[in-house]
Amino acid sequence: MQMQRRTEKTVTENYAELLIELKHCTEEEQKLKIDEMNKLMEEMSRDEFCSVITDKLLDKIDKMIEKKKMTLDDSLELLKHIGYWKVLKRILIADFNKSSLNKRFKKMIIDEYAEKEEKSEKLLTDLCECYLTLGDDLSSELLSICVPCLLKVALNIEENEKAQKEVEIALLALSNISKFYEIKKELYLNEIREILKYHQEHRNLTQIAYHSAWQFLICRLFYDRSLEDIILNELHLVREATRELEELSKYIDWKREEEEGRKEETEAKEMIIVRKWLFAIQDCFSFCKMWNEEFIGLFSCITWVFRTAKENYKEISKKCIYLFVVVLRKEAVKAEDLLNCGIVDAVLEEIHQPILNDDIACYCLKFFITIARRLNGQDEGKMEEEERKIMKRKMKQIV
Repeated sequence: MQMQRRTEKTVTENYAELLIELKHCTEEEQKLKIDEMNKLMEEMSRDEFCSVITDKLLDKIDKMIEKKKMTLDDSLELLKHIGYWKVLKRILIADFNKSSLNKRFKKMIIDEYAEKEEKSEKLLTDLCECYLTLGDDLSSELLSICVPCLLKVALNIEENEKAQKEVEIALLALSNISKFYEIKKELYLNEIREILKYHQEHRNLTQIAYHSAWQFLICRLFYDRSLEDIILNELHLVREATRELEELSKYIDWKREEEEGRKEETEAKEMIIVRKWLFAIQDCFSFCKMWNEEFIGLFSCITWVFRTAKENYKEISKKCIYLFVVVLRKEAVKAEDLLNCGIVDAVLEEIHQPILNDDIACYCLKFFITIARRLNGQDEGKMEEEERKIMKRKMKQIV
């Protein structure tokens, strides 16, 4: 009867109902309901997630912990899953940073870390994952505890499903640390290097875990530009990003047809990771000055994604063309590179479409304005005379 009632309600209604039921369950029943809630979350669209997971809901969970209506282990299991999907979908939970739950995590992490005799590594790991995934306003003190703790988990090279999931959650939590937080190299560099290199040899990480490790490292460029050589030449970001995008693209239904009035679908994980890779590449290009032939392969791949996504995944197309503008501003990028990547041809094709999405049209305009500035020597990425001639010939195709 209960399952029948569930099928008659929306995902969001079922989730809210299960949370209320948790208060009146035995510990065993709670575990089953939390499993059910976690499965429901995987079915949620981004809009459904935002409507359900609010600061008020998290306050309710905090009160249940305080009044012992839910065990700490169960509550952390539920909150870790919420944090996982929050980071994956790039969602902000308003006011969480000021919430009682956030204050609870901070105190518990500091207390557990200080514990010498009966410290629980699992409890500390769970607390750190919740703290990093649910919040965005992080303290330097807690980062110095959380980063080494989660990297220790991420160094686990066991390939069973449970271990891989634990590694994935730890790395995803680390990837949520904003570039605006400075972290000392000794807290992370050797470990993240080892994680990335081991995966490149043995392919032991999930796709989400691998991207997350890269995202964490790329964000550290904001304060430490010396990482550029490690990222591009030692760990080969460009080669690896190209390979990952090509692999992910095989599993996406690029030709799906959108039906008017159809409910928004839950986004495929592969598409979520493609989007996250595009953001990571953008971050890298915001900080790096280097350019080599490997980049031509990467941007040829991104050009393909742009062309393939423009019919049914306009958000992805917009991200691609924004990346084209970013790369065009790099002084080291030559006109020949842009032509070899197919970027100029792809943007020209788009601008000639009879119906053009307003946002994409805006980015196309920015692209051509940036070229014009380079042609006139007004940008830092000004062109040599021969390059200028090549690009002018190409630009004549617009009119």
